[in-house]
Order: sequence, then C-alpha cells, then structure tokens
Amino acid sequence: MNELKKIAYNCRKATFLIEKQQIGRITLREKLELKIHLAGCSICKTFQQQSIIINQMVHNFFHSAGQAERKLDDKFKQELQKSIDDKLR
Repeated sequence: MNELKKIAYNCRKATFLIEKQQIGRITLREKLELKIHLAGCSICKTFQQQSIIINQMVHNFFHSAGQAERKLDDKFKQELQKSIDDKLR
C-alpha cells in the first residue's frame, strides 16, 4: 500500500513522465504510474493538457513555412550563454 501512495502523490515524477512521453516512449510501468497519478491529481492533469498544447505550438512554429528565416540574433545568444554560465558557477 505504501508503494501505491508514493506513485499516487508524486507530482515531480508525474510531470517528468508527462514531458518524457511528449518526446518519446515511456515504459508500461511508467504509463501505469502516470495513469494512477493523473486519476487523482487535477493539477498534473492540467499540466499535461498545457504541455501537449505548448509542444504542438512549438512544433508547428518550427515546422511551418519559412522556418529557415528563424534565427536567434547574436546578442540574445551571448546573453543566454552568460546567463547559463552564471547559473553554473
């Protein structure tokens, strides 16, 4: 019973599995754990719905006509790299 409680109330793992499922396959055990969690957690269920929509929008943005024209400018890249470097220190 304790194992079932861990599965049912682990939002961190559920959100990880939701994202993992968006980009690839999850195991049968992971599918079961996620299904059990989502049955009792409306917040994670909402997160899943939002995640699906966001991933579809990003996919459409990068795979629509004119994608070759979409590039990050050099200043933004430098600021982003600096931000990443600062966080890693």
